Amino acid sequence: MNLRRKSKLHVEVSTHSLNDIMFFLLLFFLIVSTLVSPNVIKLILPNAQSSPAVSKKTISVSVNADKQYFIDNQEVPFGSLESTLTTMMAKIDEPTVILKVDKALSVQDLVDVLEIGNRHKIKMVLATQAPK
Repeated sequence: MNLRRKSKLHVEVSTHSLNDIMFFLLLFFLIVSTLVSPNVIKLILPNAQSSPAVSKKTISVSVNADKQYFIDNQEVPFGSLESTLTTMMAKIDEPTVILKVDKALSVQDLVDVLEIGNRHKIKMVLATQAPK
């Protein structure tokens, strides 16, 4: 006496639409990731072994390879860098400036910005890149 079934059930999951869903998710995340930080200044920072964190209110001063000066992502000519920086510092108690200078620039370009901070007793910290 044979009590087994003659036809076995065949279970199948259709994954044809899964390719379309994955493609649209990939496309969505690629588009969103480009919109995350549109106001970033392209700089190649010098390397350092340790990077201390700064927790106070900070102002970012960036100098790119073309010697364009930026204060908090707004371009400022070098002639008015000192006056703009001092007016921003007057609004903040215990101000700290983070210097982001491209490593392709000479040391004199860094010293020019540091002299401005030294004249006005502004605490300046040089931003570096952590080793890979």
